[in-house]
Amino acid sequence: MKFAFTDKKVTLPKYVHAYAEKKVGKLERYFPTEPEASVVFGVEKDRNQVEVTVRAGGTILRASESTSDMLASIDAAVADMERQLRKNKARLEKRLRKDAFVRSAEPEGVTSFVPEEPEEEFTIVRTKRFPMKPMRVEEAILQMNLVGHTFFAFRNEDADGAFAVVYKRRNGGYGLIEDEG
Repeated sequence: MKFAFTDKKVTLPKYVHAYAEKKVGKLERYFPTEPEASVVFGVEKDRNQVEVTVRAGGTILRASESTSDMLASIDAAVADMERQLRKNKARLEKRLRKDAFVRSAEPEGVTSFVPEEPEEEFTIVRTKRFPMKPMRVEEAILQMNLVGHTFFAFRNEDADGAFAVVYKRRNGGYGLIEDEG
């Protein structure tokens, strides 16, 4: 697994990166190709935050945890990712390695598998249709705020009418999702 570490507002000792590499590396068994992991460490209001993003093929897995201890945050994020994989295992079987969910003893003894959770149905409860007119990003943010939503889909005038989404971020500010193609 390839790793990229980012330390925001904090300088961590090497053993924390090594610990994260060891724990996140256990997720490699789920993927048929070599995944890439991005681990972002941060400290905010005396909370140790860890954000882990794993990319393999077309699958992106992300978890973010915040605790009073950096190592506990790493453990919680990895457990959360395993929970996500187990919860959606039937849907992900085509993208993951065939024996990804076969239990096996790890060298340390006990596996860190999270108990099975029943898979929930994806149920569409409402469908909305509306014309998406081309507009600038600033106008889309204004429209989003006017309707009181946390996101707004539109055609980006600055990108030749490509589909885009603006959204409110938890920490304030706005985000923009654009199509690469």
